[in-house]
Order: sequence, then structure tokens, then C-alpha cells
Amino acid sequence: MRSLITSIAILAVIGLAIGLAVQADTTDTVSCTVTPQAIAVSVDVGSVDYGVLDINDTSGPSVVITATNNGNVTEKFEIMSSNSTNWAISNSAVGAETFMHEFATDDPTYAAYTAMDDTAYNTLDASVSTGGTQPFKLRLKMPSSTTATDPQSPIVTVLATEV
Repeated sequence: MRSLITSIAILAVIGLAIGLAVQADTTDTVSCTVTPQAIAVSVDVGSVDYGVLDINDTSGPSVVITATNNGNVTEKFEIMSSNSTNWAISNSAVGAETFMHEFATDDPTYAAYTAMDDTAYNTLDASVSTGGTQPFKLRLKMPSSTTATDPQSPIVTVLATEV
């Protein structure tokens, strides 16, 4: 009888151990998070007024304009200008009804201006970290001749792309 009770007790312990193993969790979870990529740029100056300029004249530099990376990834800033109502833009020379629009960065002192056109972007800054900025200035070179007397308003576009 004693051996029967011992056998039953051993079987009970084995059964309890198996029962506990069967009742263990068979699944677990992993919490996942994703942040959508945001590419965004803003400029702190909405317009530049060069004033009244004579034919073949070059404006003084604009105020400092700051482009800011408002996205959540490192961005490349590029810049382009457009034709105006009556004038075509050129990145090589002024001419009859043809003007030049240029930009310069603070690298190091806004001394080197680059001409823009309306067909291809120029690099303003190749790598701007999140929250980073790139200051720049603009200037305009008037046509060598024009029949237009109305104000002309070329548009400058700053484009942000992921690096």
C-alpha cells in the first residue's frame, strides 16, 4: 500500500509539473513604432523689394533670408528662380528683356553669387540637419534694355529633398 501511495504521489507531482508547463503562455508581443518621413522647408522672408533700378544695374544684396529644415530627416536645399511677367531669366548674361537673379550663402561672407535659371535647381546646401538652417541673400541684375515699366516679380523657390 505504501508503494501504491508513493507511486500515486510521484504521478501527482509529475502531472502537476506537466499541467503547469501546459498552462504557460504560448504567445508574446512586440510593440512596434514607425514615424512617417517628413520633408519640409520654410523661409523667414516672404518677399524682397529691390526698389527702382536702372537698365544694366545690379541691385544691392537683399536682407539675409534663412531657410529652415522643418522636417524630421536631413535635407538638401536647392534654389531656383523664375521668369518675370516681361523678362526671361538667364544664368549667363543680361540682355534685351533678359535679367539675372543670383544667390549667395554665408560661406563665408555672401561674396560669391551664383546665377539661377528656371530650368534647373542650384544647390543651396547639400546637407541640412533637422532644425538646421541655411542663410542666403539674393540680388538681381537688370536687363540691358526693356520696354516694360511695370514692376516685375520673379519667384524664387527653395526645394527640400532627402539626403
